[in-house]
Amino acid sequence: MDTAQPAGGPTVLRRLLGAQLRRLRERQGITREEAGYAIRASGSKMSRLELGRVGFKERDVADLLTLYGVMDERERETLLELAQDANTPGWWHRYGDVLPGWFETYVGLEEAAALIRTYEVQFIPGLLQTEDYARAVISLGNSAAPPEEIEQRVSLRITRQKLLTRGDGPRLWAVVDEAALRRPIGGREVMRGQIERLIEATKLPNVILQVLPFRVGGHTAEAGAFTILRFPESDLPDVVYVEQLTSALYLDRRDDVDAYMEAMERLCVVSAPPDNTAEILSRILQET
Repeated sequence: MDTAQPAGGPTVLRRLLGAQLRRLRERQGITREEAGYAIRASGSKMSRLELGRVGFKERDVADLLTLYGVMDERERETLLELAQDANTPGWWHRYGDVLPGWFETYVGLEEAAALIRTYEVQFIPGLLQTEDYARAVISLGNSAAPPEEIEQRVSLRITRQKLLTRGDGPRLWAVVDEAALRRPIGGREVMRGQIERLIEATKLPNVILQVLPFRVGGHTAEAGAFTILRFPESDLPDVVYVEQLTSALYLDRRDDVDAYMEAMERLCVVSAPPDNTAEILSRILQET
């Protein structure tokens, strides 16, 4: 097992450790309830641990490894180090006063992803927003917030974008509804700057950008925006992220992921080909 820490920080490490512990438990034929009893926890808490939704105590991991018959010192040490790393805050921890817990999970998953596929209908994807556009969007959703809080939220969003130019950064495949490109967020100059930024993004080797034009009419993703994250670790399932007004859904059941993946594939088929994106954006820029 590779002991290097994945870029995603504690969120993805919890998921990776949880998957490892689940596999060890199932190999021994031990139920979640039996495992939970060994660490003074319920079966439902064991489920959350194995899904990486809560933090691990090193003592609990050690007890579980003993219960699962893991006596090899090297294997135990590797998993215990993983538990220790999973409790180490990521870079986004310093934004904790403006970063809700439900979105903190997403930032960690985004940092760890190898492939991010996203569909946006109302706004430009956050990873491709200019600072001015991001400020306009954030101000709309936080109209009562003081200026310093707005700026901190903008800083968080811009800092997230660094992963696209990171050496080991993910591939981003975004489908953007034409409505998001024509909605005048922040005014004419802000939108012109944003469209220009998207044209530049089409030149990045790890970015695929498609436009879903108005002429398509109805389509398979009528429920709204969503993101699918895939990770380099084979133990981690794909995760679908669906943002709501004050919370978010994280879906990793195979049936749910397959349904969203099918919707994404259909969106890519009916959208304009990626090779046409720069031309479409240039035309919209002239009309803006």
